Amino acid sequence: MTDREARAARNQERSLAAFLAKKAQFDALLAELTQASADHFGADPETVLWGEAAWLSDATAKLKDIADQHFRRGEYDL
Repeated sequence: MTDREARAARNQERSLAAFLAKKAQFDALLAELTQASADHFGADPETVLWGEAAWLSDATAKLKDIADQHFRRGEYDL
């Protein structure tokens, strides 16, 4: 293995470690959001007002943007 190949292999290992660390953070956030969603994000269905609906609309738009980026939909369709 040449020096260049060894550097490339170390770089790939570090990239994988960074990716897996971020994936663990991502998965933890998804688990938190899933639990919060099951609890209606703390909103009482009997007293929910437009503020809660607006917050959920904003959060949904952000998640949709992330999904669209990953699945190359909408403006991200190349």
